[in-house]
Amino acid sequence: MTPALLLLAAITFRDAGTLPARLDHAPSPQKLLPETMAGGLAAFDYNGDGLLDLLFTGAAGRQDRLFQNQGNFRFTDVTPAVGLSTRLHSIAAAVADYNRDGHPDLLLAGVNGLVLYSNNGQRFTDVTAAAGLTDTGWSVAAGWFDADNDGHLDLFLVHYVVWPPAADRACLDPGGARRVYCHPKYFAPTANRLFRNKGNGTFEDISQSSGIAASRGKGMSVTFADFDNDGRLDVFVPNDALPNFFFRNLGKGKFEEVALTAGVSLPDSGRAVSGMGADFRDLNNDGRPDLIFTALAGESFPYFQNTGQGFEDRTARSRLAAAVGRKSGWGIAIADFDNDGHKDILSANSHVMDNIDQHSGDRYRLPISLFRNQGDATFAEVPNLFPGAAAHRSLVVADLDNDGRLDAVVTRLGEEPRLWRNETPACNWIALDVPIGTHVKIGTQHNHQTTAIGYASSVLAPLHFGLAGTASVPQIEIHYPNGQTKLLTNVPANRIVKP
Repeated sequence: MTPALLLLAAITFRDAGTLPARLDHAPSPQKLLPETMAGGLAAFDYNGDGLLDLLFTGAAGRQDRLFQNQGNFRFTDVTPAVGLSTRLHSIAAAVADYNRDGHPDLLLAGVNGLVLYSNNGQRFTDVTAAAGLTDTGWSVAAGWFDADNDGHLDLFLVHYVVWPPAADRACLDPGGARRVYCHPKYFAPTANRLFRNKGNGTFEDISQSSGIAASRGKGMSVTFADFDNDGRLDVFVPNDALPNFFFRNLGKGKFEEVALTAGVSLPDSGRAVSGMGADFRDLNNDGRPDLIFTALAGESFPYFQNTGQGFEDRTARSRLAAAVGRKSGWGIAIADFDNDGHKDILSANSHVMDNIDQHSGDRYRLPISLFRNQGDATFAEVPNLFPGAAAHRSLVVADLDNDGRLDAVVTRLGEEPRLWRNETPACNWIALDVPIGTHVKIGTQHNHQTTAIGYASSVLAPLHFGLAGTASVPQIEIHYPNGQTKLLTNVPANRIVKP
């Protein structure tokens, strides 16, 4: 452990209660596959008042719910007033200002459909048809990024499997006594989709011409970063029980699937794992974004470190494998929870099988976990930080009370979402309000703005940096997606900066 970390107080979270948005995933005796996938959420300031609001996807045809942040962890349900009315079997949420009018818009996707809501700062309008967006596949994730560097945000849609309800089947536990959710091997893989933003409020499907549709998998999430520092955002998609996808951005709307040669197709074990939520950020402060994703018990949470030439599986060497043990995870986030300048890892844990306890030694309901960065990209779990086991699914990390500490929200199957307030003794911090795709360097720290996080979730918030005891930042380097660079000098800490 580094000397700096020895001086820091323990990371502390307080249970800040729940919100009245019970996640009714409609479990049935038939164990239909979508039942276990629900629970997406988003954090974004929909009305421009400087406070991050919370959106929860409805699932099973229930109403999606938007809660306006009133400050001090008080939230009000404003769903009817803002025009959210579509009862899609929604799973995923993705937020971005796709039409560049200054207001964050909302994409919801799920079983056999999607809906795009345009936001005018007060209300949302369903513009799906007018935007030319159609999809009948089963999506569990979506993300916004500028695929061709034309200044307009494009939409990446992650498809899971081919699943007409009539094709579902009866699957039994190893003893043949109980119905369980079927392994994904019983369902056909499918291709993801890429929609190019034409800049006039409409989109065109470039899944085929871009090369994205050439790869068929069983995607569970999506995350973006420029892994090779060529100025173009690349795309990672973890697959469920299949090799992962890594789409290298070749420019001009073209992608090449290079997961095998890049080293992220499979862990060092050589076996495909149940890839779930993912995040793609620099964990060891070397300027290169690293990859981590959750998986099921016995598969660890694979951590791939970016070497500059590709990726290496550092799950064991980082001590993350030992810390994870036999946990199963869904949502995950890379973030600095103690503002010490080293990013930590938070995971929302639970098994897929709701009756796994009855026929194995694994547990269905689990607490969420925080793995603290020891300062050298090795990790140790902070014990007993989040009491209470649940069927956790999605996770977002954001500063909900503007105190400079990153809080957490998690969804739970069959329960209301829970809020966790970060009350770690204060260290200095700074946050930058920059566009999606922007890369920021402060000292040895690097981060980039993206709204895709973890599993089925999205966060649009200022880009956060912990500063430990630094009261003024000597220099901030900002690299915008259009290639422009800005330098800020002698910036006071503990504030949100809008360059």
